[in-house]
Amino acid sequence: MEIITVEDLSQAIQDRIGLGLEEADRDAEFVMDIFGFNDRIIDNVLEPEDRQLFYILEEEGLLTTEREETTLYDGREWRTHYWLFRKDKILASAEAARAKAGSADHEFGIYAEMPEDVWAARKR
Repeated sequence: MEIITVEDLSQAIQDRIGLGLEEADRDAEFVMDIFGFNDRIIDNVLEPEDRQLFYILEEEGLLTTEREETTLYDGREWRTHYWLFRKDKILASAEAARAKAGSADHEFGIYAEMPEDVWAARKR
């Protein structure tokens, strides 16, 4: 089972929507707070202004919707709408964003891989 973290969602939002780090972190934390430990939530928990963010994330392929229909005892149909994570898309976008950031740091990446004692020898 794949687990989505706040960092994964934030990276995916940055990659797909093009938001800055601070805004993407805020939106990712908001979405993760609503989902909690679940993979899907009922649409009724959202306020109309909050739902707008979910529509944007759906448009970018990070969320999707589904609905269930139930027949009530009096014969009427009852529809329940849900929001779901698209884990494959979120993780792929997060990985793409990390790869972009890694290629930008590639020039200096060798220094991060050097052992600490190399730096100590240089300081003498």
